[in-house]
Amino acid sequence: MIRAILFDLGDTLMRPSAAWPPVIERADRAVVDVLCKNGLGLDCDHFHEEFKASLQRYYTERDSQQIETSTAVVLEELLTKKGYENVPPALIRAALDARYRISQSNWQLVDDAIPTLGELRHSGYKMGIVSNAGDNKDVFQLVDKFGIEPYFDFILTSAACGWRKPHPRIFELALTHWGYSPAQAAMVGDKLEADITGANQAGVFSIWAKRYAKTPKETAVKPSAQVEALSEIPTILKEIR
Repeated sequence: MIRAILFDLGDTLMRPSAAWPPVIERADRAVVDVLCKNGLGLDCDHFHEEFKASLQRYYTERDSQQIETSTAVVLEELLTKKGYENVPPALIRAALDARYRISQSNWQLVDDAIPTLGELRHSGYKMGIVSNAGDNKDVFQLVDKFGIEPYFDFILTSAACGWRKPHPRIFELALTHWGYSPAQAAMVGDKLEADITGANQAGVFSIWAKRYAKTPKETAVKPSAQVEALSEIPTILKEIR
């Protein structure tokens, strides 16, 4: 019997308001601007390009290895490579905060998220968030911004635990919070390769949230169920409860 539900965050409970490329360009530039304005003698334009390239390498590595390296570490390693080995952690954090203020402004809550979460909570389900993210603080700020924190027992990010979905370890850590077995949990997410594959491999009932998913032309990944709207989830769970 399903007793607990794990939710992905981006493109599941939230969706972007506008296309990401120009937003990310401004966000990455904000990191460089903070560093340059605080006494680091960087070639700002050149460092901006290097930072973007470092992030792209990191994105490729993390997806293939399923191990998270925080954005802070990526930035620190690049600065060390450029000869800045002892940048104060507070300055690193300020630069990242500038980045995430911009990216956070591009997210909005999915329209049926709160009604669905309220119905599930009223029905007695335990709920948690499991998010692949390079910055733990960013995720907590988004959850707080949209007022959905009270619905969840915990928020687990890959930045905090070091493992990315679909690695089974992040699912194990989530279920440990409740002491539930995989058969007692469901996972709701938009990404077949991360959320659904991970849930399937962990023995968790997988629900593919298709509304904002980037659907591949061909895939061998099969979810246990799929929904166009989050509001369909309570009915699906009642059918298998």
